[in-house]
Amino acid sequence: MKILKNIFKNSRSTQDGNFFGEIQNIIGFKPQNIFYYEKAFTHRSTNKFDSKGNPMNYERLEFLGDAMLSAVIAAHLYNEVPTGDEGYLTKMRSKIVSREHLNELGRDLDLIRFVDSKVPTQHFGENIHGNIFEALVGAIFLDKGYEFCEKFIRKSVIIPYVDIAKLEGKVISYKSLLIEWCQKEKKSFNYDVFDDNGIDGQKYFGVKLSIDGKVIAKARATSKKKAEEKASQRAFFALQEKINNK
Repeated sequence: MKILKNIFKNSRSTQDGNFFGEIQNIIGFKPQNIFYYEKAFTHRSTNKFDSKGNPMNYERLEFLGDAMLSAVIAAHLYNEVPTGDEGYLTKMRSKIVSREHLNELGRDLDLIRFVDSKVPTQHFGENIHGNIFEALVGAIFLDKGYEFCEKFIRKSVIIPYVDIAKLEGKVISYKSLLIEWCQKEKKSFNYDVFDDNGIDGQKYFGVKLSIDGKVIAKARATSKKKAEEKASQRAFFALQEKINNK
């Protein structure tokens, strides 16, 4: 325990003096090994290592938590929608564990306040919220096992957020939806991506989305993927009447 205290003595979670209690309030039961939760909120920028020389950050827990979320959500959907085929169940699971949704979960719990990092939190990308949430799920699994992990996911994800009827109408990707419509209607489409740097020094990407040679929508974002998705969303709403009537 002395080694662990030294490892985390400069972390935010231990400085506020009530990390154990805060985690207990969030997960709904007493942690057995607080070490896993300390690790779940340690960013790689701290450059910490355990006594065996292994990296001390949340990335591996994030991987584990992602797998646990997928398993628990898959089991829930399998039981709740007995008529759903494999394609339907896969699509519904993707909506629940989408990056956007996981980020929302992390923000709602305000998990970022626990992160131990040498990088200012305002410099983190939006996905930090979902990454930390997944890491927390991974920590719960290692600390208490599958039963408690399932209990936490049910309390924090399934009960408050999983509404089958609403999810059936939720769009995961406007780009995929738009491409599917163009292919079905035999329309040509093109995403013209270009650098669009602003005066603030932040790198941006611009996108012009054309359908049948006509520019339908433009967008700008900090990554090509985000810019394409934003342009696709704008194009979808511009063409919504035509798309919904097909």
